[in-house]
Amino acid sequence: MIEYSQEKRNNMLDISLLGTGGMIPLHNRYLTAMLARYNGRLLLIDCGEGTQVTMRELGWGFVNLNVVLITHFHADHISGLPGLLLSLSNYGRKEPLRIVGPKGTKDVVNNLCVIVPRLMYTIEVIELENQAQSIEIEDWQISVLPLLHSLPCFGYSIHIPRFNKFNVTSAKQQNIPIEFWSKLQRGETVEGFTPDMVLGEPRKGIKVSYITDTRPFDDISSFIKDSDLFICEGMYGDDNLKEKADRFYHMLFSDAAKLAKSGNVKELWMTHYSQAFVNPEQYIDSIKPIFENSKAGYDRMTKTIIF
Repeated sequence: MIEYSQEKRNNMLDISLLGTGGMIPLHNRYLTAMLARYNGRLLLIDCGEGTQVTMRELGWGFVNLNVVLITHFHADHISGLPGLLLSLSNYGRKEPLRIVGPKGTKDVVNNLCVIVPRLMYTIEVIELENQAQSIEIEDWQISVLPLLHSLPCFGYSIHIPRFNKFNVTSAKQQNIPIEFWSKLQRGETVEGFTPDMVLGEPRKGIKVSYITDTRPFDDISSFIKDSDLFICEGMYGDDNLKEKADRFYHMLFSDAAKLAKSGNVKELWMTHYSQAFVNPEQYIDSIKPIFENSKAGYDRMTKTIIF
C-alpha cells in the first residue's frame, strides 16, 4: 500500500465503492454506497444496508465523515443509515453531520432515527429542490442533477478545484513576502498584494460523477462531462433486458458505456447490480467497443485521483 505525505494527500481524491449491490445484498456484495476522501474529510453517497460494516473493512475511519448525499429513498440506498449514525456516536463524534437529499429527507431521517434517539451530535439536513443545482459544503463542491426514476432521485458530481499556477518569479520580482504566497494562491488579498499579481491560468481540478437508478437521457452526458471517474449503475448486463430496464427505470451496461463516451469521461465503473447478476465481469468485454476504459466495480474497489 502506497503511503503519501499530508502535503501530497491534499492534492488527491480517494474514491471507494463500499457496496455495489442493488435491491438485495449478497454474501459478497453490500448494497449501494460510495465513499470519497479529501483533505482528511469523508463524503458518503448513499448508505445501503451494511454500509458501516464495509466502511470498517475499508479502514478509512468514521469520525471524519462530514457529508452524506442521498440519491433517493429506496431502502437499498438508505437503510444502513441508522446503524452508521449510531456508530458515529459510539466513536465519539461531536460535530454536526450534514445529510443532503431530495425533499422529504428530514422526515425520512427523523423516522429512521427513532431506533437511534440518543446521538452525541446534531444532524443538519439539507433538502434539495428537484432541479439542477450546485452546493458547496466545506471542501466539497457538489453538482446535482434530477434523474428519471420511479420517485425523485439525484445524480451527483463532486468537484475538487485546483489553485491557479503560482508564478514564483513574478512574486520575487515584486518583492512579495514569502509568508503571503499561500494566501495569495488561495485567492486572498494580503496587505495590498492581490492574487492576480502572482497567479497564472486556471488549472483543471478533479471531477467524479455518480449516477444510479435512472434511465439514460441527454442531460446526463453534459452533467458528467470530462469526469476523471464516472460511476454508473448497471442493473443489467444483457441488452436483451432493455424492456425490463425501461419498466423499472434502470440502466444496462451498454447505456452506461454510451453515456461515458458522450460525456468524454476518463474511466467508467459499473455498480448497482441486480441480485440475479452474479458475475458482472462477464459483460465488460461487450461494452469495451463502446467505451474502452470500462470496469466492473466490486465492493471496496478503490482509486486515488491526483491533480
